[in-house]
Amino acid sequence: MNKRHLTGLVALGAAASLAGCASGNQTEGGSNDGGDGSLGTITLGYLPSWTDGLSTAYLLEDQLEKIGYTVELEELTEAGPLYTGLAQGDVDIYPSAWPELTHKSYMDEYGDKIEDLGAYYENAKLTIAVPEYVDIDSIEDLADNADRFNGTIYGIEPGAGLTKQTQESMLPEYGLEGDFELVTSSTAAMLTELDSATAAEKDIVVTSWRPFWANEMYGLKDLEDPRGAMGDAEALHFLGTAGFAEEFPEAAEFIAGIKLDDEQYATLEDMVVNEYGEGKEADAVDAWLEANPDAFDTLVAE
Repeated sequence: MNKRHLTGLVALGAAASLAGCASGNQTEGGSNDGGDGSLGTITLGYLPSWTDGLSTAYLLEDQLEKIGYTVELEELTEAGPLYTGLAQGDVDIYPSAWPELTHKSYMDEYGDKIEDLGAYYENAKLTIAVPEYVDIDSIEDLADNADRFNGTIYGIEPGAGLTKQTQESMLPEYGLEGDFELVTSSTAAMLTELDSATAAEKDIVVTSWRPFWANEMYGLKDLEDPRGAMGDAEALHFLGTAGFAEEFPEAAEFIAGIKLDDEQYATLEDMVVNEYGEGKEADAVDAWLEANPDAFDTLVAE
């Protein structure tokens, strides 16, 4: 693995935990000089260890500042406080939501106070995964191989939709509740376990998702899910607090024009997370925009 990235994720997770879910760790935008902030201030809430939102947060920071907004980034550690912040207007945008399935429970609770600003990616998927060197191919195979994995599935944050889907759907559907424990902590902790196991080519099973840079980095393969317990593919959305489009019409129009295909999304996340890394996210976005000048209809180059 990219050791710099793993260390950065652990550090981000620890810092965010110390800051606390409710208050977050607020940092001002301003990584680009194109905009004057005259259109107002927009707060982007994101979870730094969920790198789909990390990469799109910095993309939006760059683009919204160029069209005249001041952007503030608000770090949180769980999806629950982020959706609460959206509903209460403390956060203006969540830049990579999974509202159709993974975060449906949050939308059921807060949806009347949240505005869907559009989907930017159409093929997101929750998965149960193992390294390619592990000789099983289906979730159904786990029941007879619990000892190989020490009865453990390594998961991410307890409040994640992926965690709920695994715990409440996948485990009971495949009769694994007595044989496996889903260990939750953080994405960084899961990646630490994955890094150690793959370095030694040991058996390990984790909760994962697509798109996610770690799938390629670790050579993960999705276990087949013949019973559909992990759900169908869904879209990734930009969500705003209720009334966002009315208050920030230029931003809403810009955001609605963002559509990324598999390659565009993969290169954006890889540049932000791995190639440039922590502290150089703005440089990563600049490089991605230079390489993808026609990525979407509303893109602002300068």
